Amino acid sequence: MKRGFGSDNHSGISPEILQAIADANMDHALAYGDDEWCQRAEALFREHFGPQARVYFVFNGTGANVLNIDAMCRSHEAVVCAETAHINVDECGAPQRVVGCRLLTVDTPDGKLTPQLVRTRLHGFGFEHHSQPKAISISQPTELGTLYTLDEIRALADLTHSYNMYLHVDGARLANAAVALGCSFKAMTADLGVDCLSFGGTKNGMLMGESVVLLNPCLWERDRSGMKPQTDDMKYRRKQMTQLCSKMRFMAAQFEAYLTTGLWRRNAEHSNRMAQLLCSELQGVDGVRVMYPVQVNSVFAQLPADVWHALQEEYFFYDWDEANDVVRWMCSFDTTEEDIRAFVATLRRLV
Repeated sequence: MKRGFGSDNHSGISPEILQAIADANMDHALAYGDDEWCQRAEALFREHFGPQARVYFVFNGTGANVLNIDAMCRSHEAVVCAETAHINVDECGAPQRVVGCRLLTVDTPDGKLTPQLVRTRLHGFGFEHHSQPKAISISQPTELGTLYTLDEIRALADLTHSYNMYLHVDGARLANAAVALGCSFKAMTADLGVDCLSFGGTKNGMLMGESVVLLNPCLWERDRSGMKPQTDDMKYRRKQMTQLCSKMRFMAAQFEAYLTTGLWRRNAEHSNRMAQLLCSELQGVDGVRVMYPVQVNSVFAQLPADVWHALQEEYFFYDWDEANDVVRWMCSFDTTEEDIRAFVATLRRLV
C-alpha cells in the first residue's frame, strides 16, 4: 500500500514497541493480567494519571469506550456527546446495543461541546418516559482535530458534577492533545475532574490494545443492585464484554515501553509537526481550503470534488463530508517530509 494520509492506523509499529513485545515473549507468565508486566504498567498509569487511577486493558477503542459507558450508565440512562463523536458515528451503535443506553447528540461548529450546548440536553430528570442523562462524553482531540483547553474541560466537568453526572474523555489520540497543550495526562484529566477516559496508543505507534482508566472511585464501586457495592465489578463487566485478553502481558509490555521511554511524546510531537507542515504546504494551492485549525495530527480540507476524486486514484484517504467536499488527511509517527511534499505536488498537478 502506498504511504499516504488516510489514517494514523495505517502506519506500522514503533521499533520500541516491537522490541518490548519480543522481550515479553519469554518463558511462561500468568494469564489474564496476573503478570509482572501488567503490574508495572498499572503502576505507570498511576504515575501518569494519579494514585487513584485504575486501568483495565482492552482490545480496541470501541471496547474502551463501551466499557467506560457501561461503568457510568444503566440502560435507561443517556450520554450527551457531539454529533460528530466517535461513539456516535464510528462504532456501529455499539454503546446502544451493548449497554442499552441512549446517546443524546449535540450539533457543534467545531466538534467541541460547551456548557451552553450541553444544557440543551439536560432535561427530563425524574420523568419516567425519558432516558435520564447520566454522562457527558468528549473527545480530546475532537474528531475534527480541534482541542479543548484545560479551562473548557474543567467547565464541562463542573457542569457535569452539578447534575450528579459523569464526564468521560475519549482519548484515542490523547498523546497528541497533551503535546499540543504542553501538559501532562493528569493535568488534562484527573486534575480537571474527569471521571474516566479511554486511553489509546494504537494510533501513535503501538500494535494493539487500548485501556479504560477510571479516576472516580464511584465507577468501580457503583452500587447497581441495592446491596453492598463490590470493590471492583469492572473486571466482571470487561469479561462479559469479551474484552479480557488472556496473554495480557503483550498489551502491558507495549504500554510500559510507550510510557517509560518518552515514546508517546516523541511520536505525537512528530505527527503533530507533520500536520503543521502539510497545512503550510497547502497554502497557495488553488481551490484548497483548510477547514479547521490544525492543532494535532489531522488536516481537514475542502477542495473540488473532481480533484479529490482524482487524488484518491493515487492516495487513499477518507471523504469526511462528501456533501461539502471536505476530506480528512492524517499524519502518523512515521510520516516524512518527503511524503508530504510528494502528496502536495500530486495535488498541485491535479488542480
